[in-house]
Order: sequence, then structure tokens, then C-alpha cells
Amino acid sequence: MNIYDFKVKTRNGEEFSLSDFKGKVMLIVNTATGCGFTPQYEGIENLYEKYHDKGFEVLDFPCDQFGHQAPGSDDEIHEFCTAKYKTQFDQFAKIEVNGENEEPLYAYIKKEQPNEEVVGLKNKMAMKAIKKISATCKKDGDIVWNFTKFLVDRNGNVVKRYDPTYDPKDIEKDLIKII
Repeated sequence: MNIYDFKVKTRNGEEFSLSDFKGKVMLIVNTATGCGFTPQYEGIENLYEKYHDKGFEVLDFPCDQFGHQAPGSDDEIHEFCTAKYKTQFDQFAKIEVNGENEEPLYAYIKKEQPNEEVVGLKNKMAMKAIKKISATCKKDGDIVWNFTKFLVDRNGNVVKRYDPTYDPKDIEKDLIKII
């Protein structure tokens, strides 16, 4: 099994095969519109604009599992993101990333990269505090909070996982190596 075997739902409810992104670099992110990390949409969009023509795709999966910070329908979430952050990348249907109803894609990418890269003591302390309030993070490898990011290379390998405090602009150094 590899990442290209997965199908996900678009925000319009249609099935989408990740094999359509074969040969592209992907950043897969679980997001929320009412989170302290929501301004990261701006940095993610900046990466998308800078590298999309070189084969970079962003897969945005809204998730309401962490403090109910992604309220609203898929269309309402999309409208918020395009209006406030001018996002142009693909936004998929709202999903769960942990637990018995977790999206199969997330079960796979969490298995491939179970450990987050956390940079700096301040971020490590923040992640420790976040993990304490995360009701759905029950086992090793689970997503701790919104805006956990996974980088996938052109061959479909999940090469890195970034914690929610990891600024999207700091992902660029890793992106450049594989784009």
C-alpha cells in the first residue's frame, strides 16, 4: 500500500484519488478556522504560490476534533479560507484524524511518520501543554492538534511530519530539497 492507493472526499462530496498527484510533492495538513494556528493558512498559501508551478500541492483537510475549532460546513470553511487568506490550494471534506472514525489516509501517514519535528524549547513546551488538552490524542503517533503537517515527496514517500507550532515558512528548506 502507498499514498497513491488512497481516495478522499472533496468538499463537494466527490471521490478524489491521490494517484492524480503522482509525481508531485504534497503537504498534507489538518486545519481549523477558529484555532490559534489558523493564521498559518497565510504561510501555507505563500508556499503554494511559490512552488505550485514546480509540482507542489497542498491538501487541506478541515478537522473539528480539537476544541471544535472547525465549525461549519465544508462550503462555509472554504468560503472563510478563500476570503480571509486567499487560499487557492485544494481543500477537501472535513475529516477525523484520530480515533475509530479516522480517515484511512491519516492512519497511513501517521504510521509512516509517527514522530513530529518540534523545533526549540518554546515549541516543545507549547506542544507538551497542547498534548495535555488534546482529548483525541490517545496513543503514540496520534495527531495532537490542528495544523499538523506532513511532507510527501514525488515518489509518494511521507518524508517528514511537523508539529502544529512549526511555522510553514520553515518547511521551505525541506521543500526545496525535494521539489
